[in-house]
Amino acid sequence: MTTANTADIVIAGAGIGGLAAALALHAKGIDAVVLEAAPELAPLGVGINIQPAAIGILTELGLGETLAATGIRTREHRYLDHKGATLWTEPRGVDAGHEHPQYSIHRGELQMLLLAAVRDRLGPGAVRTGLRVICFHQTPSGVRVLAHDESGGAVEIEAAALVGADGLRSAVRAQLHPDRVPLSPAGVDMWRGLSEMDDFLDGRTMILANDEQATRLIAYPVSRRHAERGKALVNWVCLVAAPSKSLSGDAGWSRPVRIEEVLPHLADWDFDGLHLPEMLARSPRILRYPMVDRDPLPHWGEGRVTLLGDAAHLMYPIGANGASQAVIDAATLAAELAEGDDVATALLRYEAARRPATTAIILANRNMDGAERGIAGRPGHDKTAELATITHRYRVAVERRQPLT
Repeated sequence: MTTANTADIVIAGAGIGGLAAALALHAKGIDAVVLEAAPELAPLGVGINIQPAAIGILTELGLGETLAATGIRTREHRYLDHKGATLWTEPRGVDAGHEHPQYSIHRGELQMLLLAAVRDRLGPGAVRTGLRVICFHQTPSGVRVLAHDESGGAVEIEAAALVGADGLRSAVRAQLHPDRVPLSPAGVDMWRGLSEMDDFLDGRTMILANDEQATRLIAYPVSRRHAERGKALVNWVCLVAAPSKSLSGDAGWSRPVRIEEVLPHLADWDFDGLHLPEMLARSPRILRYPMVDRDPLPHWGEGRVTLLGDAAHLMYPIGANGASQAVIDAATLAAELAEGDDVATALLRYEAARRPATTAIILANRNMDGAERGIAGRPGHDKTAELATITHRYRVAVERRQPLT
């Protein structure tokens, strides 16, 4: 076993939350090192949305211009039926009165721009790839973190604190909460893809459509660079009710499928100006996921160890808040640790600020998913009024629990 002394904080996981935490800590004068299991980081994944509160944080960290050059400033959510009729529209970002925009962006591109910023500001060794955190042991003065390298060799790292930002399969969470590992299935299967199109509406609108069987389609452009070339890189997801079943730890994540698996669910759909079979066919790869979350935890951490992002509060993608909440976690964590008092006390304050808020959003996402599916069979005019109520209720539940923007 080799031992390497590190900076103040060890962060497990170089996803969006872990990298944002490293940047936020650095901005407060706190050094950090990020341990990532993957041997190298690449721009993987599909599209996500980052909400104004999180964009405000990333802008304060000096990433505003880079985000503007990468993502799409989403102007509007447009709710449709499966024949393309508009049921309800909702302004977003600056068009809804926020100081900062909502960005639709490729998850991998966001991760890469965060990674570049971390390496530039904290140094090339701040993110150590090929090191998977296995477990930890707390001591009176810190935390010993045990990681395995690509060959299986053990590396023990000393730190003042450990932040588990290691996602869905978090080893840190599993050690803290060994009885709370199971995932909670929503009874929904999702197919996701990215398709280059010649155009997509006005280039800044997200569509959220449903049919009478509660099949849903969400689609939106995610790339500023494509827009500048007169194209639209469209992220799309098809959600279909499926029998609930127990799930293993990997949840069948990111399973590639053929287009023929998706098309039957959209056979009766007809959008003027948007040929859905063509959009799906233009996706080089289609991935199938179950929609899952985890029940909220009664507490996140212990002593000098805590959780962040999906490791702490895995939530349905309904509401597009997962990555945004991880960024807000990161800023809150850094602010509390910067107070300079006892580390364990600072982590308790961080949890006290963030756990109730994210618990409320987990439950709000569940409620929104059930409510949207519940109105599927109603006539269009009934859906319009109900969608206005559902979206308002969700917005109030989320926005009153996060920084104003």
